[in-house]
Amino acid sequence: MTGTVYKSTGSWYSVKTAEGQFYDCRIKGKFRIKGIKSTNPLAVGDKVNFELETNGDETYGVISEILDRRNYVVRKSVNLSKRTHIIAANVDLAFLLVTIDNPKTFTDFIDRFLVTAEAYDITPVLLFNKIDTYDPEQLFEVKYLRSIYEKIGYQCMELSAVTGEGVDGLKDLMQGKTSMFSGHSGVGKSTLINALQPGLELRTAEISEQHKQGQHTTTFAEMFDLEFDAQIIDTPGIRGFGIVDMEKEEVGDYFPEFFALKSECKFNNCLHVDEPKCAVKEALENDEISWSRYKSYLQIIEGEDENYRTDNYTAD
Repeated sequence: MTGTVYKSTGSWYSVKTAEGQFYDCRIKGKFRIKGIKSTNPLAVGDKVNFELETNGDETYGVISEILDRRNYVVRKSVNLSKRTHIIAANVDLAFLLVTIDNPKTFTDFIDRFLVTAEAYDITPVLLFNKIDTYDPEQLFEVKYLRSIYEKIGYQCMELSAVTGEGVDGLKDLMQGKTSMFSGHSGVGKSTLINALQPGLELRTAEISEQHKQGQHTTTFAEMFDLEFDAQIIDTPGIRGFGIVDMEKEEVGDYFPEFFALKSECKFNNCLHVDEPKCAVKEALENDEISWSRYKSYLQIIEGEDENYRTDNYTAD
């Protein structure tokens, strides 16, 4: 039988067949995806082959094969530095929820997410959530950030999961696709998914005023079928993305505005740091490239991690 992984809890997987039947499945023996050192051999969105087995009164599936992935989203596993954690597979759109405050989404996190999406051939979209809660200064910051990323070519949307502003437009974008929602803890992923389809009733939690982060809600990635012909993958709240499987010489290729200027650099292997006649540095000095993007680029090629754990799952 063939099905799609809808939920992973570490050792058990909920798999849905084309006929709409769900089965609890386990992996047959120990196997790993060729070429990927991952802490989780299976991810939500994976297509798998499995057989049914019966043990007493219990019937469950045994997964024997993972079919080829069209793409996947991956991040570094902090506890096992040489391994990765696959967040989701076979994704059409990767939405990143961005909030200006409560909690604040920093540009280095946004840029790492975008680089990961570029590297694994997934279309990213930035969702500026909680738009109804911002004062004029914060709204100006939203406009400023949108100008940075829309200039590069990334789609940005403003919305409020609470008031419903922008939700219909988001539904139109999601129709007929499998979408992944991600972002820091407390940015409102579960609230937004509940707004998209209220019947799901995903758990939400208030933001901790002391730490400006959410409480425990989502702990495992899970896919849901939505009534408007869309599928959504809800992921645990994460605090950062560790870039993996990427040589520093290729990082610039995943910054579209850098890649567009690459051929104009004097050296074809230019790292855009201190080489002479670098088109990227010239564009930077002329304010044609964002300094925040360049700072993120330097952090990545220098191997700097963000200043927080990347596997701390703490909320909505």
